[in-house]
Amino acid sequence: MDNIRSKKAFICDMDGVIYHGNKLLPGVTEFVDWLKRENKRFLFLTNSSERAPRELQEKLKRLGLDVDKEHFYTSALATAAFVAKQAPGCSAYVIGETGLINALYDAGISMNDVNPDYVIVGESRNYTYENILRAVKFIQHGAKLIGTNPDQTGPTEQGIVPATGALISPIEKATGQTAYFVGKPNPLMMRTALKKLGCQREDTVIVGDRMDTDIIAGVESEIATVLVLSGCTTRDEVHSFAYRPDHILNGVGDIPG
Repeated sequence: MDNIRSKKAFICDMDGVIYHGNKLLPGVTEFVDWLKRENKRFLFLTNSSERAPRELQEKLKRLGLDVDKEHFYTSALATAAFVAKQAPGCSAYVIGETGLINALYDAGISMNDVNPDYVIVGESRNYTYENILRAVKFIQHGAKLIGTNPDQTGPTEQGIVPATGALISPIEKATGQTAYFVGKPNPLMMRTALKKLGCQREDTVIVGDRMDTDIIAGVESEIATVLVLSGCTTRDEVHSFAYRPDHILNGVGDIPG
């Protein structure tokens, strides 16, 4: 662990690492205090597309943590940046929450429920059969399918719930199209994180609760990895993957020592 503690920069997932829903996880306050005390560079890199950085900042403040909004980057922001670069001024039919919609608006992408260039899917509490029908129709007429992240599930206070990867699956199956996912483990998101931190991969560690997004993102980017067991993954499940994290901890509270 001395090697991990000596790193200059920390990329941290949020759901299952920092909180479950509106419940702060054990040891998180001590971990964030340690990051600040040791002058570590840190970025909360979340595959969730529901909230904007300011909303995430306010959520943590309600939970007792004071973190500037510059320390947050979401799959919604990454998706908006990707689409805007691929097709400036395009339009999209969006299944998602305000964090995704506002990120797309800010990137110059307009909402379109007639003949969009893209169908973009993120986490949504308003996911309906009507949404699926519209998305399928638009893709059949040439729209491209994008998912903010490939997560099949996510942790909450009530337990594991479906996430974007699960929500987009019926659309993929009905159209025969495979979605392009922008969030972790996409290298685009990891490169952006390193740029925002201003650090090299050798000086950075990624902390997450998912083997199939957080840990594989670190492995493929050659960034040191820490898996915490406070979210989606159990210790027994680790052995079913062809790759392994550098360290397995109960939670982020174990990092300061």
